[in-house]
Formats: sequence, structure tokens, C-alpha cells
Amino acid sequence: MKNLLIAVAVALSFALHISAAESGKNLFILSGQSNMEYLDPNESFIPAVTAKFGKDNVIVVKVAASGQPIRRWYKQWKPAKNWKPAKPGDEPPKATGDLYDRLMTKINAAIKDQRTKSITFVWMQGESDAMEKHGEVYAASLRGLIAQLQKDLGRSDLNVVIGRISDFDMGDRRYPHWTMVRKAQVEVAASSRRYAWVDTDDLNDGVNRKGQKITNGLHYSAEGYKLLGKRFAEKAAELIKNMPNN
Repeated sequence: MKNLLIAVAVALSFALHISAAESGKNLFILSGQSNMEYLDPNESFIPAVTAKFGKDNVIVVKVAASGQPIRRWYKQWKPAKNWKPAKPGDEPPKATGDLYDRLMTKINAAIKDQRTKSITFVWMQGESDAMEKHGEVYAASLRGLIAQLQKDLGRSDLNVVIGRISDFDMGDRRYPHWTMVRKAQVEVAASSRRYAWVDTDDLNDGVNRKGQKITNGLHYSAEGYKLLGKRFAEKAAELIKNMPNN
């Protein structure tokens, strides 16, 4: 009888171990330009996802760089056929994908020997493309970036959370394709039940981290970045909850 109880306990322990391994961890990939760079995941994003899923069930990877267009990530990026450079004689910009390569290096190191239950790509970028007048190709570029990431990760079930650029230039005066990029981001978010977007229009008012008062700023307030991290986490958790078989 004693041996039987031991055998049952060992089997149960093994089954629980296998179940935990099969469930895997939730990977969150944060990337983009300045408003992602200035977001500190430790302020609100990581606390929110760890509270939801548990510290041992979460992996967070972030690579962001200020003032960078999407072609630094999407390797097949091309400008619109009718795009004209700001200065006569300038060569059309080309894709580099160097920031994407940096991101993938960090991702691969973070998930080595790990099983991932879900992968969520959190994207906060678009200001530079609006300034350079690449709004016409932004939706296609973002879809291409998502497909590129899915291929390299070997996952077709990628969740995507897009931070829609704010209400900084709704008149398209300083950044000619500002509203066009905003529209493209919402369009991409609406194209799949695995995608979503978050509003940032109320995050660029108040006091920034330098103690300066801002109104409809290009960058967000100190409190705004905390709220952004929280919104990203909440939306990501919602997508994960609604994944098939969950």
C-alpha cells in the first residue's frame, strides 16, 4: 500500500510538471520609437502582467529607439510609388531592419530553453513615418512587420497591441501624415481578433519627467507613461484571455 501511494505521488508530481511545462510562459515584446523608449516597463507594465499571470510566467523584452521609422524594423519596407523626397536629388529611403535584428537577438536570448504559451507584440511607433510622409504605406508596413515577426518566431498566433499615436498634430501641420498614420494603426488593429489598439490622446498633457508642463506634446507626461504601460498590459491580458483554448 505504501509503495502504491508513493507511486501515485510520483506520477502526480510528474503530471503536474508536464502540465506546467506545456502551459509555458507569456512573452511580451515591447518595441517602437521614443514613446516606447521612454516607457519604463517596471513602473506599471511588468507589475500589471505579473499580477495577472504570475512572476514566473512572464517574460518581457524591450528594444526601442527614439526618432526611428518603421523601416528600421520591417526589412521589406518601400516608400509609396508617388513619394517625393524633401530635397530634390535625395535618394529614396531604404529599409535596414537593424533594430529588428537587435530585437530578435534579445528575444532569442530571453526565450532560450523556455516554452512560450503566448506571445504579444506591443508596438508604439509611427511619429517618424508621419513626419517623413510615409502614411500611405504605413498599414502595409506594419502588417509586413507583424508577418515578419510571426515567421521568425514560428508562430501564427501572435497577439498585437498597437499604441495609436496621440493627438499631437491633428491638423497635420508639422507632421503631414499624422492623421493618416493614426488611421492606418486603427485599420491594422481592426484586421484581426488577435489585434487591438490603445488610446494615447490623454497622455500628452500634464507634467513631464523634467518637471515641465506640456499640452498636446509629442511625448507624454510622467503619469502618462505609467498609464500607457498599464493600458498595454490590460489590453494584452484581454487578448491572451480570449485566445482559442483559453
